[in-house]
Amino acid sequence: MILDLRCYLVTSGTGRHTVAAAAAAAAGGAGMIQVRAKGATAAELLELTCAVAAAVHCARPAARVVVDDRADVAFAARRLGAPVHGVHLGQDDLPVGAARALLGSEAIIGLTTGTLETVRRAEELHEQLDYVGAGPFRPTPTKDSGREPLGVSGYRSLVTATRLPVVAIGGITLEDVPSLARTGIAGVALVRGIMDADDPARAAQGIVLAVESGRISR
Repeated sequence: MILDLRCYLVTSGTGRHTVAAAAAAAAGGAGMIQVRAKGATAAELLELTCAVAAAVHCARPAARVVVDDRADVAFAARRLGAPVHGVHLGQDDLPVGAARALLGSEAIIGLTTGTLETVRRAEELHEQLDYVGAGPFRPTPTKDSGREPLGVSGYRSLVTATRLPVVAIGGITLEDVPSLARTGIAGVALVRGIMDADDPARAAQGIVLAVESGRISR
């Protein structure tokens, strides 16, 4: 499966702004939208996921929507007919094989990594995974992973350790993107850089252009 991971939005919040920002980002070029709401109940997350997926599909049908952590919510949303494409798993979530069995062969499954060890373990599952997220790039208030920040230099060894596309995440700004793209990553994931932007569509478009700029100068 070919995924556009250049600009990967991770949502925050649960209200109308979340839905509108996700749709705008997709319209601007975000190819992946991850619905993340750590404090939401399963029912609330399902409702939010369906709303985001519908709005994103209207804005850009080619964009893909995954659910953070909850393979069961992704399964329920898909059963309801929502244009939800899979799940992004953390290290402590449902095992990759179990999520694949639940969601089927066509679903998108991503996995959080951030160290050479976790990337190598993901590589062992490369036939069941579609990409890995790797971070943090720098410390970020939206998620305390407990892992050491990678910086630009930390991504090269991770990229070479796996056949899976690697998405950088963690406090990334537009200015960071070209140098990150030169490491061989598939794209960058952002929360605040898009969700807090005055114009999420323009912010997403800028990220896509910055990734392409970095790739050209590799």
